[in-house]
Amino acid sequence: MKSANLAHSADRHGILWHIAVMLRQWFDSDYRPPGWQGDDKLTDGIDWRRCIPFIVLHLGCLSVLWVGFSWAALVAALLLYAVRMFAITAFYHRYFSHRSYRTSRWMQFLFAVLGNTSCQRGALWWASVHRHHHQHSDETPDVHSPRMRGFLWSHIGWLTSPKNFPTDYSRIRDLEKFPELVFLNRHDQLVPILYAALLWYAGAWMEKHVPGLGTNGPQMFVWGFFISTVILLHATFFINSLAHVFGSRRFKTDDDSRNNLFLALLTLGEGWHNNHHRYAGSARQGFFWWEIDISYYVLKLLSWTGLIWDLKVVPASVYREAQQLKLSAGRNPA
Repeated sequence: MKSANLAHSADRHGILWHIAVMLRQWFDSDYRPPGWQGDDKLTDGIDWRRCIPFIVLHLGCLSVLWVGFSWAALVAALLLYAVRMFAITAFYHRYFSHRSYRTSRWMQFLFAVLGNTSCQRGALWWASVHRHHHQHSDETPDVHSPRMRGFLWSHIGWLTSPKNFPTDYSRIRDLEKFPELVFLNRHDQLVPILYAALLWYAGAWMEKHVPGLGTNGPQMFVWGFFISTVILLHATFFINSLAHVFGSRRFKTDDDSRNNLFLALLTLGEGWHNNHHRYAGSARQGFFWWEIDISYYVLKLLSWTGLIWDLKVVPASVYREAQQLKLSAGRNPA
């Protein structure tokens, strides 16, 4: 009996230890427990512990049944979607991942904070994964390729893999030298928690001071955090999945990237994915005037204020290539 109790106690201690490690890694993504064998030993499959945050986010949307609807909450959710989508496309993607323009160190930090409210982890992790994607797009090492692993894995499954959780700092040496960015990246749950708390407070303030809006703390939290964030996540993930499956191909790239107007509108310009994979260094992804790229328009406005500068443009050679491919397609219709 005594040995059985000891075994039970040991099992319980082991479970508690694993939970403690999991929680600590959620709040410090660079933490490695004693006896860690190395990030290269992590497996590439679904880790249900990594699914918990996504499950919580999606289930949280059901809270709308209790908090109800108001126009104020809906408008807030849409505005916050747009602002945070811009932060992902213009900051996480075009700045941190591709350095397609320059800015000051203070603005760089603010970019990282605003992007972090999207609940897509830290800017350094995001940039590291995306640079890896461009290096191996739709090849075996690509962590989110529909061609290699199927649509569902490319859309969200890859995020649940232990192998894709660590930040590969070797790919972001240009960003690793900023300790404030490393701090935000390590503690990538801090900003989303503060963002959620601010939403609750804003709703409570509106209920007290502007009761005519018909909203409150819980309602603003559910609409501005859960609903807005879930839509934002899936819209972003569509670039990994749908933008490699549906759309047109102007350039003959080695991957399956496509141009898709619907995705461009949904993501403020990221849908011109085939353009982007042909020349990733440009701050502009809608290469032609008729290709709507809202993120680029806003970046251009910001450049006029002096907050950002040196926006990289599409080389003339790429435009000539596009014209030659168009002429060739006209001579040889499918």
